[in-house]
Order: sequence, then structure tokens, then C-alpha cells
Amino acid sequence: MNQKKPEWLKVKLQGEKEIHEVRTMLERFSLHTVCEEARCPNIIECFGRKTATFMILGNICTRNCTFCNITPGRPLSPDPDEPFHVAQAVRGLELKHAVITSVTRDDLADGGASHFARVIEEIKKLDMQIQIEVLVPDFKGDQEALLQVVLAKPQIINHNVETVPRLYPSVRPEADYPRSLQLLKRVKNRDRDLFTKSGLMLGLGEERDEVLSVFDDLRNVECDFLTVGQYLAPSNQHHPVIGFVHPDIFEEYRIEGLKRGFKHVASAPLVRSSYHAEQAIQRLMF
Repeated sequence: MNQKKPEWLKVKLQGEKEIHEVRTMLERFSLHTVCEEARCPNIIECFGRKTATFMILGNICTRNCTFCNITPGRPLSPDPDEPFHVAQAVRGLELKHAVITSVTRDDLADGGASHFARVIEEIKKLDMQIQIEVLVPDFKGDQEALLQVVLAKPQIINHNVETVPRLYPSVRPEADYPRSLQLLKRVKNRDRDLFTKSGLMLGLGEERDEVLSVFDDLRNVECDFLTVGQYLAPSNQHHPVIGFVHPDIFEEYRIEGLKRGFKHVASAPLVRSSYHAEQAIQRLMF
């Protein structure tokens, strides 16, 4: 049974007008967001700021991670019009920083990499000044698939390791920790102008030394940005919350990350991969 949430994890309702605008735009173009599918605790705040993380390639995942609320199963074929529709929604919401993620599509030959590339290209057609961040799956280690995304040149390529290696069998049974690190390394080896990013969740049963070891592993592959947040179980059928981490501990991890050389570290209970995503790159530019 999951534990009762502490006070610091409670959020306030705000921005009802902006929330309606975002949902209307998504419905107009038949788009999904990871905000809604994953039941993100920041959805009210982010929609209130007219931001959202677009989830492409449908809303059914070919994997079954025990922490995730996205429905597993057999997905439909990719919508060929989706890249254009995402670009139109980005323009309609007047976004300066667009975040694109996807379900994992192991059923596709390239894991959906070409679809990612098309979304990036369509956004750039509208406005080359829009910063584009993609949160990609591991493409099963396919280097050629990853290269399609790299060559499309988003500003940031994010791939989350999610948790410490010891917990992969129970949290991410179909993923592979070394493969995820290798993906981040390959991005840097191919294009050093691209920023790389990764993140992990706390409260799954990890130990402090394991978390810091992940930090070291990410820096060893020259990962630039790091996010650390509290895991919240979507339901009683998902991996249970083993513990709620106090905000002071998150701050300690933020400092440890900066000590190790990350260019930006967002570490707090409600931090998620795309939460205030624009801040990391903006702090480097100004």
C-alpha cells in the first residue's frame, strides 16, 4: 500500500483559462501529452503557463514499466499528419521551448526515430528560434535510429535512466542501464553542440550511494542536465512508493550534481523531466 503524501507534495489549482486553452488545442489536433497520460502532478501549473509536453506516436506503449501510467499494449500505426499537427499546436500556444516525448515503440523498425525527426523538422519550418527538446526512448540501442534524431538537431536530447541499476528488474524490466548510458554518450560523440539530459526518480527503494553513483555514470558520458524528482505511484497496481524524500535531501542532491559538473540540476519533489525545461538552456544563453 502506498504511503500518505506529505504536505510538500500537495499542489494548488490555478490558471483555469490557460488550462482550457491547452486542452482545446490538443483536442483540435488530436494530440496527446505525457502530462495527462502519466498523471503528472504539475499538470495544473504547466497547463496554467500554457506549456505541455507533447507525446507522439500514440498513447499505447510496447513496454510495461511498473512505475508508468501509460497503457501498455499493441499500438496503432503512427499518424503521418502528427508532426505537422504538433508544429501547429506549438505555434498556436506560442511556445518558445517545445518538449516532445513518445511512448516506446519497439514494434517499429526504427523505434519511431524518423517520426521524431519529422516533428523537429516541422517545428523548425515554422520558427527556427523555437528551442526543441526531445525525450527519447532507447531505440533498443539502434545507432542508426538515434542518428536520425541527432541529425535533425534539436537543442536538447533527453533520455531518462529513471532509477538506479539495482532496481531495473523490478522498475524497468525491459530496459537496460548500460544501453541508456551508451545512448547519451553516442549523442555527444556525434554532435558536441547538442545538450544531453537525463533524470531519475527517488522513493523507489534506492540508497544514497547508488544515486550518487548514477550521477557519476551520467557525468562520465558527459551528460549536461539532470532532473531528480519524487516518484508517485499512479495506482495501487504500480510499483509502490517505498519512501517520500524530504525537500532538504533533494537540495543536497542538487548540490552534489553541480559539484560533479552538471551544467544545470533541477532537484525537488515535484520536478519532472520537462518541468520548467526551458530554464536549463536559458541559464546558459543569458
